[in-house]
Amino acid sequence: MPNVRPRPTAVSRLALPAALLFAACAGAVTTQTQTPAAPGRDPRGITAVDGLKVGSITLSERPTGCTVILVDGEGAVGGVSQRGGAPGTRETDLLDPGNMVDKVNAVVLSGGSAFGLDAASGTVRWLEEHDIGWDVRIARVPIVPSAILFDLPVGGNPKIRPTADCGYKAAAAATNGKVDEGTVGAGAGATVGKSGGGNRAMKAGLGSYAIRLPNGLVVGAIVAVNAVGDIIDPDTGRIVAGVRNPDGTFADARVLLRSGGPSQTPRAGENTTIGLVATNAKLSKADAHRMALMADDGFARAIFPAHTMGDGDTVFSLATGTWTGQANITQIGALAADVMAKAIVRAATEATGIPNIPAARDLPKR
Repeated sequence: MPNVRPRPTAVSRLALPAALLFAACAGAVTTQTQTPAAPGRDPRGITAVDGLKVGSITLSERPTGCTVILVDGEGAVGGVSQRGGAPGTRETDLLDPGNMVDKVNAVVLSGGSAFGLDAASGTVRWLEEHDIGWDVRIARVPIVPSAILFDLPVGGNPKIRPTADCGYKAAAAATNGKVDEGTVGAGAGATVGKSGGGNRAMKAGLGSYAIRLPNGLVVGAIVAVNAVGDIIDPDTGRIVAGVRNPDGTFADARVLLRSGGPSQTPRAGENTTIGLVATNAKLSKADAHRMALMADDGFARAIFPAHTMGDGDTVFSLATGTWTGQANITQIGALAADVMAKAIVRAATEATGIPNIPAARDLPKR
């Protein structure tokens, strides 16, 4: 079984040369100049939503891992939007508004392709040990939806992938502190910019973003970005990470597509962006479903192209109900799309490069 270790939830991490990345569990961060926070932004990320904790495990043998979002107490109302052409998921049918189960205890995002779905079993085991789950009288059954992304070709032996042990340890390591971002957890092996084919991709990872309104409403997102497409900052229209020209400049997937130039048809299941949006508002199951659907618009804003046949794009949603204000699902859904797009951008800007796959921070400033 691969060795794993929990990622600390530190605000900063020491930078490491790319060659040492594997031994260091992929994920340190260089010291950067602090920029003023955007109005309303909560720097903790999705853990700004009361009742949520996040834990990530990154494997040391190869950049891959899993990320667990735990819900305090009896759970939270959940929903899902699945619009990619090659999904890998678990326990998504029960999130349909017409089905009975109305509370989710955890959500697991994982690398490792379909093998990574096993990580959710470890989280289920941890929850059972703590007597958390849907009460069926003779037992409590943990409700843990999960989604995976494809990172098997990245960084070494494809037989190294997240296991149930990873999901267990990620659950045990979960805290309500600032979310650890970049080349960690489910985003450890994530890459983007693969529409041009060849060795032209870039590193992405795990990103999180949250906004807190003056009335106390909080909406947040966490996402592991492993897209076929380029990552584009919707606030500026500029490419953050994506397919590169031989000289290292961005080829721009938009230009490639419109010009009919070189493009590689993505193979099914080899990419995928997976994430979760959450709010402290009290929502019905139907409203949580609508929140996930609206949050999916954040993919289209920050990824080009999104929802391709090679992407298994999936967005979960949670509503913890700790805020006593009047919920407006139109407002909440619009904010969910906004924070999701910003989290996607952070997944690219916070990532650390690995050998032969640079990150945005590795490129010359232009």
